[in-house]
Amino acid sequence: MVQKAKILLVDDRPENLLALEAILSALDQTLVRASSGEEALKALLTDDFAVILLDVQMPGMDGFETAAHIKRRERTRDIPIIFLTAINHGPHHTFRGYAAGAVDYISKPFDPWVLRAKVSVFVELYMKNCQLREQAALLRLQLEGGAHGGAAKESAGLLAELSARLAAVEEQAEALSKQLDDDSADAAAVATAAHLERKLTGLRRALDALEPGTGGTPTLPSQN
Repeated sequence: MVQKAKILLVDDRPENLLALEAILSALDQTLVRASSGEEALKALLTDDFAVILLDVQMPGMDGFETAAHIKRRERTRDIPIIFLTAINHGPHHTFRGYAAGAVDYISKPFDPWVLRAKVSVFVELYMKNCQLREQAALLRLQLEGGAHGGAAKESAGLLAELSARLAAVEEQAEALSKQLDDDSADAAAVATAAHLERKLTGLRRALDALEPGTGGTPTLPSQN
């Protein structure tokens, strides 16, 4: 049974949270509500999330402040943040969102189909990350347990399969980066590609550390 990813929805207006739930319900993932920045930070203490949808304008701790706290925490700093805002003060305001660590900055009213598609990308990345981590951890246990004979061959085969899967994703990410390598590229797409490359680099390092003869214990990247 595949575990569902958790998506954190942060907005001080209940009607906005209800609208987000209606838009994202088709993804069939676990949607978690937070009505303030403080409530969002509390939820992040105990649960892992695939992506955070964060309203900019909130009383008390606004979206920018909340994002700053999220990025300062080692546990949560790599979670993708999508800012949602009803105000538009031009490029400077948008740049502030990216400077705060957002991978996207969307103005309301937004296209529900576009938002759902963007969120689904991060959910898929999160799920693949979790799967690779679990398989790598299992393989590490087999190797550290001194697997031999048929077990050793099985471990080697699994390692090769994991490496091939990761190589395919790395190739796709490289192609995406080349397409975005110009001044006209959308800032959100560039930020998303950069986030993906960082996660893939961490996964490759962890996988390389499992190779026989390396003598090291891999440090797996965070789940997000």
